[in-house]
Amino acid sequence: MELNLLALETSSSRCGVALLRAVDGRLEVSTREHEGSQEHAERLLPMANELLAASGLAPSALHAVAFGQGPGGFTGLRVACGVAQGMGLGLGIPVLPVVSHQAVAAQVADATPSDAIVVALDARMNEVYLAVYRPAAAPEGEGGWETVQPPLLIAAAEVVPWTEHHLPAWSAQAGLSLNLVLAGDAWDAYAADMTHPAAWRRAADAQRPEAASVARLARQGWLRGEALPPEQAAPLYVRDKVAFTTAERMRGEGGNPKAQPSLASQAPLIPQPLTEVDLDDVVALEAHVQAFPWTRGNFADALAAGYGAWVLRREGKVAGFCILMFAPDVAHLLVIAVAKPLHRQGLGGVLLDWCEQQARQRGLEGVLLEVRPSNASAVNFYQHHGYLQIGVRRGYYPAAKGAREDALVMQKRFAAAAEAAA
Repeated sequence: MELNLLALETSSSRCGVALLRAVDGRLEVSTREHEGSQEHAERLLPMANELLAASGLAPSALHAVAFGQGPGGFTGLRVACGVAQGMGLGLGIPVLPVVSHQAVAAQVADATPSDAIVVALDARMNEVYLAVYRPAAAPEGEGGWETVQPPLLIAAAEVVPWTEHHLPAWSAQAGLSLNLVLAGDAWDAYAADMTHPAAWRRAADAQRPEAASVARLARQGWLRGEALPPEQAAPLYVRDKVAFTTAERMRGEGGNPKAQPSLASQAPLIPQPLTEVDLDDVVALEAHVQAFPWTRGNFADALAAGYGAWVLRREGKVAGFCILMFAPDVAHLLVIAVAKPLHRQGLGGVLLDWCEQQARQRGLEGVLLEVRPSNASAVNFYQHHGYLQIGVRRGYYPAAKGAREDALVMQKRFAAAAEAAA
């Protein structure tokens, strides 16, 4: 089967064009590349014309045009998609979008089905575009790909703990213990935030998406019948809002709005075990949010007693923590806190959900806690998450001027336990 396919890739600072020709089982790929993110629009079409001329092909000889659809630089994605659409419409041929992360995964040499390739591309502002792929056999006899995790936006400091958390599930799904292979330029761009176990193999040959890789993946898509009409082509965005207004910056907001803590429910924030190394940060956070905080000795005693203790980090810093005591029937939430600048942004919910998950995994009936009646926002928070008041502990908390304050006892019973009791 004959196939002439042009591939465009501009999701990074590299502008690349590849011409793939398949005739009688022979596959030839030629490329042109240019480094310079501000020159994609003016370089792309001339490079494509050079390739066609060098191969002795007229544009009318093309059967399809492919493009790296991202995620990546906003302007670059629009350039490649727009040129691909224009060529498709002008020549009356279909287009083939290819996820740029998958192109990077396909550049990893000697990858096998026992590998999970974690592709991390620099998204700027201490953030990463992350995706995970696993090589798999394809019907046409060439290497196919399983998408383990579609592209998402994540803070650089969260990449390693997120990956560690999900690896057991990926291995269970694959039916074998997967080896991690790390690809993409973010592993170097954020090396301090993305320090990883030595057993995770780095793929030095796969840093940024290349047009040749896009072309080969597009050919596989062509054989599977995945070509689209040009009008249906679109870039892949995982960052909707890419800049703050002047007023928002004056309020102290910055970074990427898409990945702000207010969207914690969308971000893969995974609490990590609290250790002695975290005690100074945890004690300082507790002292900042509580009038009568736990002492360092209290936290050290909790660790020594083997209580469940976790911290939540954002950009490598402790943003919150929680400590659970596991009783025979319920888990007792002893303390939970989030840094004041991050209040009302969903992190407390992440920690509370985690505590409930830990209780469920141990077969417990629910979670029990105490809260000051004067802390109306905390009471409302727990009620919102399904906690009901079941009692009062008189004079439980210290208060101002030597006084004492009652504690509301609240509990959330899990559905299975509630149905059994009924």
